[in-house]
Amino acid sequence: SGATRPLGQVRIGAPIARPHQILCIGLNYSDHAAETGQAVPTEPIVFNKAPNTLVGPHDSVRLPRGATKPDWEVELGVVVGRRSEYLADEDAAREAIAGYVVVNDVSERAFQLERGGQWVKGKSSATFNPCGPELVTPDELGDIGDLDLWLDVDGVRRQTGNTAHMIFSPAYLVHYLSQFMVLEPGDLINTGTPPGVAMGIVPPPWLQAGQVMTLGISGLGDQRQLVTAADAPEHSA
Repeated sequence: SGATRPLGQVRIGAPIARPHQILCIGLNYSDHAAETGQAVPTEPIVFNKAPNTLVGPHDSVRLPRGATKPDWEVELGVVVGRRSEYLADEDAAREAIAGYVVVNDVSERAFQLERGGQWVKGKSSATFNPCGPELVTPDELGDIGDLDLWLDVDGVRRQTGNTAHMIFSPAYLVHYLSQFMVLEPGDLINTGTPPGVAMGIVPPPWLQAGQVMTLGISGLGDQRQLVTAADAPEHSA
């Protein structure tokens, strides 16, 4: 109807319901790969994140019990719009994309890299995937290959990037993933982060309770999260 109302202190949830799966892509920015000292991947590095990590864009991020190396990662999120299996090509993949969102792929690096096995342990703590504030459809977003990403911690700029440095594009990733698994409507793909994560800074300024992360992507809106202790309430207005 065109009517608007101020949000005030209303909590904003994620713009998608709990996805069937959250899939993540590692080292998908050439400048982030250089920052970590690792080779540029020849195929996408794929890992999972628990679907119930999804929270709203301004909800608190709770540090898990035993966390020693919590980290931030601003990322472009791709939301799947239709059931997709063995997509023929990238054009078909573009047709399967419902839209794009801002995500913060929060990580606990000690759990991820020092506890053995897969990365999923360092990615799946409660509140570790703030999403939103809005889902923007492809026709409204413009050039997906030229979006600015940024993230601040306590007002200090930590990440600055652009999707032009992505190694594998969203369409490539959707097509690629559909060759290995069935993608369902509402599934979320976190497409990787630009440089500037705590892990790449010497010494690493790991997240601490009481700090505030602010982040955003051009055309997709901004997020703000207070970092809290493990037993704090999950949501904040």
